[in-house]
Amino acid sequence: MSRSRTAVFAAAGSLAGAGVALAGTRALLQRQAAVARRRIGKPLGEDAIDADRVWRRSRGGDPLELLVLGDSIAVGLGALRRKETLGARVAKGLAKRLQRPVRLRTGAVVGAETSMLAAQLGGLPPAYRPDVAVIVVGGNDVTHRVPVRVSIAHLEAAIGRLRMLGAEVVVGTYPDLGALRPVPQPLRALGGRQSRRLATAQAAAALRLGARRVSLRRAVGHLFVSRPDEMFSVDRFHPSALGYRRTAEALLPAVVAAMGHPD
Repeated sequence: MSRSRTAVFAAAGSLAGAGVALAGTRALLQRQAAVARRRIGKPLGEDAIDADRVWRRSRGGDPLELLVLGDSIAVGLGALRRKETLGARVAKGLAKRLQRPVRLRTGAVVGAETSMLAAQLGGLPPAYRPDVAVIVVGGNDVTHRVPVRVSIAHLEAAIGRLRMLGAEVVVGTYPDLGALRPVPQPLRALGGRQSRRLATAQAAAALRLGARRVSLRRAVGHLFVSRPDEMFSVDRFHPSALGYRRTAEALLPAVVAAMGHPD
């Protein structure tokens, strides 16, 4: 989610917007941000496992091209093996449902904000044409105080560019940051409120531009709340292998449907 945990929740006093006006409350949130940084730390480092390859090559035929864009959740930070990353999980599931190999290409970057989707697309080979793209991004926009309207403008630009390339697009709207137990209250509640607001706007943007959207908060959020020891990795911030599996399962029906197949 964040390039550096030292940046996560660093601007906590601004997350509440105009509702947090008293200096004492700001000071409280700043102290809580410091607590969250200490609790989370950086046990996973900054580098995710490279899972890009053709998955289920034995299915035969030309592989479908799957592109994954976004932040550290999209790239699979926290997974211990490449087959456990979000992209690999989706690729394997798609190959099984469609009985075709799937080539995964991950453009996602640890620490990315929505504004960085343009660079992720710009880094693709000129001749590359994805069949379907999955986007999961937004957490860093919340923690770095990016206005929702700015985030959505960048998301819409990315969706539009992908559609021009002929790709179907699936947007996993951002999970609820209120599920992060290492973050004290009321900072956790404020982050949750902002992430829900962004997720709602992401869903509306996807709908406007003909992309499919999946509410990860509704699909898997309850699991991260009720089973945190299983669903989160060692930093209690990024998903574990099981967390990525459940998230991929939530996204997969929309990805399969985007390819013109009933799920």
